Amino acid sequence: MSIKVGVVGAAGFAGIEVVRCVLGHPEFELIAATSNELAGKRISDLYPNFLGCTELEFSSHEDAPLHSCDVVFLAVPHTAAIAQAPALIDAGVSVVDLSADFRLKDPAVYEEWYQVKHTATDLLASCAFGLPELFRDDLEALAQRRSAGEAVLVGCAGCYPTATSLAAAPAIRAGLAGNGPIVADAVSGVSGAGKKATERTHFCFADENLEAYGVANHRHTPEIEQILGIEGRLVFTPHLAPLDRGLLSTVTIPLGDVEVTQEKLDALYQEFYANDAFVCVLTGGRQPKTASVAGTNRAHVAAVYNAHANVIVATGAIDNVGKGAAGQAVQCANIICGLPETTGLLSIAIPA
Repeated sequence: MSIKVGVVGAAGFAGIEVVRCVLGHPEFELIAATSNELAGKRISDLYPNFLGCTELEFSSHEDAPLHSCDVVFLAVPHTAAIAQAPALIDAGVSVVDLSADFRLKDPAVYEEWYQVKHTATDLLASCAFGLPELFRDDLEALAQRRSAGEAVLVGCAGCYPTATSLAAAPAIRAGLAGNGPIVADAVSGVSGAGKKATERTHFCFADENLEAYGVANHRHTPEIEQILGIEGRLVFTPHLAPLDRGLLSTVTIPLGDVEVTQEKLDALYQEFYANDAFVCVLTGGRQPKTASVAGTNRAHVAAVYNAHANVIVATGAIDNVGKGAAGQAVQCANIICGLPETTGLLSIAIPA
């Protein structure tokens, strides 16, 4: 039997990428794709790349057969997931949330950074964090609960936290980080800002331009600190680049009183990700590039020992819409549904 799937917020960049992944998935069947604005229009009318692949129409959020689904992806802005997830869980539907609503374990931290009260703290306590390479045990525990008949919830990691954490986690979990700030400078494509154009993301302003934003107050800061266990130490600065999609994060980690060589660092990273199908460790001077992972659920990471400053410079590249959003959500859904995590997901980027 196929696993019936719905996508809420299917018309946006992350939502339509989930649709693309689901339509190519051998075990998932897309039965609902919602957009109040586009209700009644065929998906292929708005996105002609789906011509011949589906005749499904967008449904309004209220009219979509979401309670008939086994799994629903919420590709919605923050606060919208808080409003929708509880009813779906109560109806026996498992939820994979792409928004920020179920990422931060402490509701007080969420309320501080998002300036809204968290009204589903019971779900917050029982959900799993959706970054499989770093929190696989939690997702596999959800799979056991779901196989026993329970509806479960995944709060997927954000795009910046995914690239940053995959780059830095092996070094930090090995205890190599010393005291002082850990600095992450990350660059994202414009699709990361969502489908609606703004003065920052409109083509005429974004093209031929590079700028920092959210300096010292970006909402992904506490999420990265939570993942890496470095509360109060992260200096995170995101940048917008004139790319359609892609994200590169460079993390500078001060070293403690430990002896590090490049050879040991390479071995550490290769062993850490040896069993992770979607993470590729680059060595021998090679550095991650966004073009190498575009359109996939892959992450390329590298770590270099800078002896002059006694720091590790770790870099991570992902497709912000893929591994940073939709691809990762499908990877998490695969795990909680008891499927191989690679099912239905592309691993090879377009070479040129």
